[in-house]
This record gives sequence, C-alpha cells and structure tokens, in this order.
Amino acid sequence: MTRRALVIGASGGIGAALCTALAKHGSEVTQISRTADGFDLTNPESVERVLTACHGPFDTVLVASGILATEGARPEKSLSEISAENMAQVMAVNAIGPALVLRNVPRLLPKDGRCVVGVLTARVGSIGDNHLGGWYSYRAAKAAANQIVRTAAIEIARKRKNAIVVSLHPGTVETPFTKAYPGHQKVAPGEAAANLVAVLDQLSPSQNGGFFDWAGKPVPW
Repeated sequence: MTRRALVIGASGGIGAALCTALAKHGSEVTQISRTADGFDLTNPESVERVLTACHGPFDTVLVASGILATEGARPEKSLSEISAENMAQVMAVNAIGPALVLRNVPRLLPKDGRCVVGVLTARVGSIGDNHLGGWYSYRAAKAAANQIVRTAAIEIARKRKNAIVVSLHPGTVETPFTKAYPGHQKVAPGEAAANLVAVLDQLSPSQNGGFFDWAGKPVPW
C-alpha cells in the first residue's frame, strides 16, 4: 500500500523540503499552504474548510508552519520590548494554529496501524533548556505548542494505539525565516527535512507525546 503524507505549510522553506523528502521516501504527498490553498492558520474557518476537503487516511501528518516574529518586528531581547499585539499574533500562528490543525487530525489518521503526527516547534520552546533568556513571544508560543502536542498525543492514542504524536526541533534551517541571524550554525532545508523524515521512521508508539530534535534525541520540556 502506498504511504500517504499530509504537509501543512508546504510552501515554506522547510515545508517544501519535507514534501520532497517524503516523496523520495515513497510517500504520496498532499500539500497545504497559504499560497496554493488560501490556508490561514490563524483563521478557524479557513483551517476547517481546507482540512475538511482532505481525505485520509494519512500515515504521516506534519505541521511545518510558523513565524519568528510579526512583520517588521524582531524577537524581543528584553521585557521592555514586549508588545501585547505582537505576542498575540506569534501565539496565534505558532500555538493556536497547530491546535486548530490537531483538532482535525484524528479523522485523517488510520484507525489501525502505525501513524505519525509531527509538529515543528523549536528547542527555544524548551523551558528546561532556556539558559539565554529573551525571545519572549517565540519561546512562549513554542512552549505552548509543545503542551498542546503532548496533550493531543494522549487523547489520540486512546483510540489509536499505534499513533505517534510528537514535537520536533529541526535545528536552525537556512531559510528567509533565519536570514537575520547569521551567527547561528545552519543546515540546508533539504538536509533538515531528510533528518526529520529519518527521525519519524525511527519513532515507536512508546515515544508518543515526546519532543525530539533532528537527530532523534529527546529535548527537555
């Protein structure tokens, strides 16, 4: 049977690379993006409209959408830079958006057999691994997304014992998203995507609800 994958955020740097990597891995890939589908992660009606039109089952679902900061803004370096409006927008895209997607995911998964749902969050969303501070909105939104993924994993596994729902840290990927941060060690989107697909292949149901990096290593909550 042909494996089927659903990638949300398929027009972004990492999203497009994931589509390519999954196709090379033998999956039939359904792509969803703002560009092609008018998909607005912050609009519940848009999420429902687009995902209702999708027909499963998919054995792989990936959410690869996100923003570092609102347009024209940057991640906060200090408390004095916090803006309620900017923080709400970052939270809407990075946490509430994935929650709206996950609300639709159970019906898109097979009732039996192994399936994987991965939501790209970030290591900076780890509370235990936060040693530098700053980036309040982005950190908080990714931490919230991690909690949403963890909670969804528990619920989904009640009816699908072989489901694996996880948060994923892809590393710092070389995209327009990270262009303003030249000091970080970056990997090409294709390499990052291949790494993540390899991690997804290795996960077992016993790891459901976990948070893993691009090498398959657990990330502290």
